[in-house]
Amino acid sequence: MPTPTPSESPAPSTPGPTASKHGHELRIRKIRFGEYEIDTWYDAPFPEEYASIPEGRLWFCEFCLKYMKSQFSASRHQMKCKMRHPPGDEIYRDGIISVFEVDGRKNKIYCQNLCLLSKMFLDHKSLFYDVEPFLFYIITEVDDVGARFVGYFSKEKRSPKDYNVSCIMTLPVRQRQGWGNLLIDFSYLLSKKEQRTGSPEKPLSDLGALGYRSYWTLAIMRYLKTGPPNPRLEDISAATSMTIEDIYNTLLHLDMIKVDDESARPKPLPGQAIKFPKGRKNGIARKHLQRTQTHDDEKVKGPFVPPTKYRLWWDPRN
Repeated sequence: MPTPTPSESPAPSTPGPTASKHGHELRIRKIRFGEYEIDTWYDAPFPEEYASIPEGRLWFCEFCLKYMKSQFSASRHQMKCKMRHPPGDEIYRDGIISVFEVDGRKNKIYCQNLCLLSKMFLDHKSLFYDVEPFLFYIITEVDDVGARFVGYFSKEKRSPKDYNVSCIMTLPVRQRQGWGNLLIDFSYLLSKKEQRTGSPEKPLSDLGALGYRSYWTLAIMRYLKTGPPNPRLEDISAATSMTIEDIYNTLLHLDMIKVDDESARPKPLPGQAIKFPKGRKNGIARKHLQRTQTHDDEKVKGPFVPPTKYRLWWDPRN
């Protein structure tokens, strides 16, 4: 599993939207997390008493994730807080990197605070308080003070669809340093340990989709470089613990798979909306019809059916 190089301390602030994508002003515009001051991207359902706080800034303890209204409260808490790592079992260590497994049932308050923290940087985040059915995997960077929070992913203890990630987030000040890729790699390492394939819960956020597309490409290329010639999709899946659907879609995106049987080729989906260009209401030519996918496309597609006749090609020199 690749290990990111020790991160240099970035600037104390990070760029991000000053208002949510819905256009309204964010109630909490900044958070103070350890030495970093971070601009928030989305609103989170904090209690109503946190709607009007000085300068729209919230203070977080980077070890127990307790949130506070003022620097004075945060300073007093810092003197009293004895926690120096996430409240769970350390299941992985490599140099200064540690990963902790935290049970949402045993450490409910910590996990709820974590979900509220992540909502300020994830658009699709919907889980906040019902954390008991989930396990949380916290990645930290260890120094002489303690194990400092970097990011996390969560997964259902019993997922009916074999999702190996429900939610994944790296602090904005820690992004673009390899931490997200390491979290994704770790989730597949757990799937491999469980002897099954896994896939992240859909839909993915924009950043999540970019991260996973990059990881899937890297994992497939790594296998093709070292694996036997003429591999099947099942071979790649067995070696990487990725689902055949994710492998197939990635290869399709990279233009590295040629499907021979007509049944596996994509067909027009029912229930798609048709846009009529303005000024062409009558006698519109068929070529001007534009099909756009509706939000129910995932339901319309039905279960994925892998192709039976296909060819893979790539340049082993690259």
